[in-house]
Amino acid sequence: MSRQKQVLLLLAAILFLACAAFGSYWYYKYQTRFINYAKSEPLIPVQSTAEIDSDYDTIVVGTDPEGIAAALSASRNGQRVLLVDGYQRTMLGGLMTEGGLNTIDFNYSPEQPSFLATLRPVKLLNKGIFEEWYSYFNTSSFDTTQAANRFYQMVAAEPNLDLLMGLQAMAPVVERSGDQAVVTGVVLTLPDGQEHTVHAGAVIDATQNADIAAAAGARFTVGRNDTESGGTQFMASTLVIKLSGVTQEAWNKMLTHGPDTSGDRMSIWGYTEARHYESTRPDRVKMRGLNIGRQNDGTILINSMQLFQVDPLDPRSVAEGLRVGQEEAPRIAEYLTTTFEEFSGLSYAGTASELYIRESRHLIGEYRLKLADVMENRVHWDDIAYGSYPIDIQSTSDGRTGTIMMKPERYGVPFRTLVPVGVDGLLVVGRSASFDSIPHGSARVIPLGMATGEAAGAAAAFASKQQISFREMSHSKELIGQLRTMLEKQGMDLTPHHVQEPAYLTHKNYKGLLAAASLYLTSGNYTNDGWALDSPANVQRFFNAVAQLSNAYPDLFPNLSSSVLSHLDDPRQQALDLSTATYILASSIFGRDQVTPDTSLAELIDRGWIAEETLSQISDPQSLTNGDYFMLIYDLSQSYLHLELDASTI
Repeated sequence: MSRQKQVLLLLAAILFLACAAFGSYWYYKYQTRFINYAKSEPLIPVQSTAEIDSDYDTIVVGTDPEGIAAALSASRNGQRVLLVDGYQRTMLGGLMTEGGLNTIDFNYSPEQPSFLATLRPVKLLNKGIFEEWYSYFNTSSFDTTQAANRFYQMVAAEPNLDLLMGLQAMAPVVERSGDQAVVTGVVLTLPDGQEHTVHAGAVIDATQNADIAAAAGARFTVGRNDTESGGTQFMASTLVIKLSGVTQEAWNKMLTHGPDTSGDRMSIWGYTEARHYESTRPDRVKMRGLNIGRQNDGTILINSMQLFQVDPLDPRSVAEGLRVGQEEAPRIAEYLTTTFEEFSGLSYAGTASELYIRESRHLIGEYRLKLADVMENRVHWDDIAYGSYPIDIQSTSDGRTGTIMMKPERYGVPFRTLVPVGVDGLLVVGRSASFDSIPHGSARVIPLGMATGEAAGAAAAFASKQQISFREMSHSKELIGQLRTMLEKQGMDLTPHHVQEPAYLTHKNYKGLLAAASLYLTSGNYTNDGWALDSPANVQRFFNAVAQLSNAYPDLFPNLSSSVLSHLDDPRQQALDLSTATYILASSIFGRDQVTPDTSLAELIDRGWIAEETLSQISDPQSLTNGDYFMLIYDLSQSYLHLELDASTI
């Protein structure tokens, strides 16, 4: 073959690949305009097991996706499994189905080529049972009836798995020996009111709020009180709204709404103007931008409503929040259909039957996932799952707006995060596992929760075979190594991969950044460049940070007053110098009558609250950077607030 022909063939191959890549992008992004939906299907009635035994190998409590993954994993590893649920649910899938959350927050693999990331999920972290379920859809959003049916078909296919729904109450059977408790089963109050005690070698708590673990005596932090002392705050809850009458033409118009809006054939995100909705209960209900998931019956599910003042651990508060949301939902639907032309032909079709509750309890386990784990993309010797979703902190019940804290590449979730301190025979999976409240903003997503559920189910079988406790497993590198091998053989991907070290890890002010982020004083956004460590700080921003500390720790910062800025024309334009920064700090702690701008720094140094090392790293005391003042916060966090950070550089 001549050289000319070889060159032409090479050019033709390059052109073919380019066209294929462009065509794939165009196809997956715009196929919505040409592909009809799959036909809607009827919901398969869930049938509870007619008779349950008094002994099982493993009991899984909760039919959210995490519980289903745990039950399937245990059953496939030879365990006789009882899967139970105490909510009045008519289908499996919990938050994904009853809660109407039909858009998936994926954990993508960092090894996925960036140009493919725009097409479709090519490589997902963890794989396993989540990917088995997800392969039925292969879309960013799904039809909730199909999802529920798929979950039920997977459960029904397991001969070793019994299912019991509609229980009135569930409580752990606990045996105690000194300070140690062992869960040996569950007391079930059946739909007819009779009590039935079921014993098991292992219990897996997959309830959203870790109710079984709490009743067994496991310890937790609640809401955001692991980093705050000013009362218990939770991320806002959501009630998903349904609209009907969606045509292909309307969907195509939604996709092209504006530069802030994007999507694919099943999902749309954007419509940031929706936050201007004027609520009839502004203290209880607000709106943010729309997350829209399409269904096969011509309806859409909208995740946008923010419900405040909902205590997820108080059933009466949850019921009241649901009522408030249901009253507001038709008004929100009217606002959407009258404000946006592409919504004009749609009709209100109700709401989900359950609230989407993002946060409640956070287990104190044998290991507690910290922000440093996520920011440093750490791997651990006992990782049984990996996460990569951004730390997404929604608005909190005290009025603080939400933020994207940062975007990790890939961090490990240790088996120890599933093991409660002081309670054995029990594992906790899902969003209430042992995660600090800020990294929980990433680790709470369902694909990662299903991975922890799958690991817990396999661990139950492994512990039974080895005749060891979960706590013994959690302390043994050899045993966890065998568990990891077991998980990989059943389809999970636990292969360690190198990720590039983020630039902020090598910055001289990283410890300060970690402290400020842990106290929710700064965020890096999706690109991790929002920290602006080397940018000049201004007086107003620093004052706002101290004010937030004062709200979180009112007993420690009782004297903060905006009058400290009264001599400045515009604090936002005023460079932050060291004297002003230390005066704002000291006066908020001691009072303005106890310190002056000239004495504040010496007072803080004398008390050991500001370190000489921190001062030596400040390049210009007359103009501090954001990183400089983060380091002042770091010193206070260690000496005054006693905040545990666990940074690798400390």
